Amino acid sequence: MGVTPLATRPPVSGAVRLRDFAGDTRLGRACLPLVQAHPGCSGIVALPEGRDAFAARALLADAAEHTLDVRYYIWRNDMSGILLFAALRRAAERGVRVRLLLDDNNTSGLDAVLATLDAHPNIEVRLFNPFKARRWRLLGYLTDFKRLNRRMHNKSFTADDQATIIGGRNIGDEYFDAGQAPRFEDLDVLAVGPVVDDVSRDFERYWASASAIPVARVLPRATAASLVAVAADAARVEHAPAAAAYVDAIAKSPFVRDLLARHLTFEWTPTLMLSDDPAKGMGRAPESSLLWHRLKETMGASVRELRLVSPYFVPGSGGFAALAALAKQGVKIAVLTNAIEATDVTVVHAGYAKWRKSLLGAGIALFELKRGYSRSAAKRVGWTGSSGAGSSGSSLHAKTFSVDRSRVFIGSFNFDPRSARLNTEMGFVIDSPALALAIAARFAEDVRTRAYQVGLGDTGELYWIDRQDGVEVVRQEEPGTSVWRRFAVAVLSLLPIEWLL
Repeated sequence: MGVTPLATRPPVSGAVRLRDFAGDTRLGRACLPLVQAHPGCSGIVALPEGRDAFAARALLADAAEHTLDVRYYIWRNDMSGILLFAALRRAAERGVRVRLLLDDNNTSGLDAVLATLDAHPNIEVRLFNPFKARRWRLLGYLTDFKRLNRRMHNKSFTADDQATIIGGRNIGDEYFDAGQAPRFEDLDVLAVGPVVDDVSRDFERYWASASAIPVARVLPRATAASLVAVAADAARVEHAPAAAAYVDAIAKSPFVRDLLARHLTFEWTPTLMLSDDPAKGMGRAPESSLLWHRLKETMGASVRELRLVSPYFVPGSGGFAALAALAKQGVKIAVLTNAIEATDVTVVHAGYAKWRKSLLGAGIALFELKRGYSRSAAKRVGWTGSSGAGSSGSSLHAKTFSVDRSRVFIGSFNFDPRSARLNTEMGFVIDSPALALAIAARFAEDVRTRAYQVGLGDTGELYWIDRQDGVEVVRQEEPGTSVWRRFAVAVLSLLPIEWLL
């Protein structure tokens, strides 16, 4: 990051919507003919590979000419996070108005960086439900739990109101195949067309919400010394051999070549954006405005097959009742979530584990992704990049489901009580048989080669089918666990904390 003197900032908020002026930007000139050729549809490109997902964001930041509207739940101050901070800074130096909205739950250690970004006259940073006590955040939970327990989980990256990226990924090395273990398997989509305007309007209402507080009201103002220190730290990371090798590998990827040459193949299809009312962050959103309520409506009444992927699947009594009712109607339901050996949040796994027998008893198939898997299987399904395949530290992080192999949801919603009632969420419902079939095919391959299938015995005991090289091994104890970890999960599952998960 270069150092910019403190200056009187022009207003960054309230950016003018740009769709009517699409021809004035490079992104607009590239997208407009395609959008006009597909009236009523949005163009969608799936981003299952971490490095492609990073490249898409970096290239959008470098292509922006007027605005960048960016919001995330987590933004790590690691290699990929610093490189994307630098991309925002470069855009601001070109005169682009940059607005960055971050949930404050995961900004520990970032105060100096955020204050430095906010000091730039073309960048404004806001924090969602910020902590007043910056150093001792636990004290904040003790004194202001009702507010601080509600977080913004939305994720979007929008350039010039012409192209946007939404999905499950936060910003950090584990999401972009930019380091060693652990790595998250995830899924984003790059979108152009009418749905981008929906995302832009949604960003506006979050930016203007009572929960989005300018960092100038929360953090000390950046000093000349802090500007120099932050810039020096960023420069060390940007010029390190690891960063150079990562950027070089991305530059040579087929995805980047196709993107730069405008050879990307978009799936043109009706796409609906769903998002919680930001008033949910203050506990004031009406039931009808919640994403969970609208998501159930979009499924329709004639569902025949449901394939659900969630890293933190905690159905709760309401979710179980809804799924069991569908299964009773003859809907074939299968769920893929993390095995205990692959999860990064044991307490959430405990919230899921208590429902396994009930779900299986209702006729719902359960599969749990293993922590390690073969490179060949991962490359066949195309779920991760070649350098990420085979990592023994991989964990599922994608949040998606397909209905009747014709409609797909991709977004931030975790299918747990926290996503339904506490955190704000967003995502796309995409009417695309091609994308739904692709996700269904990946699902089928994953559960066949990389997941345990959970079964329920005649005596009511769980068992796990482990398929390895065409051989089935039935395990009576949960794979990848010790006695003590199984005991811990059992105890946690008894605690009355499901509403927090």
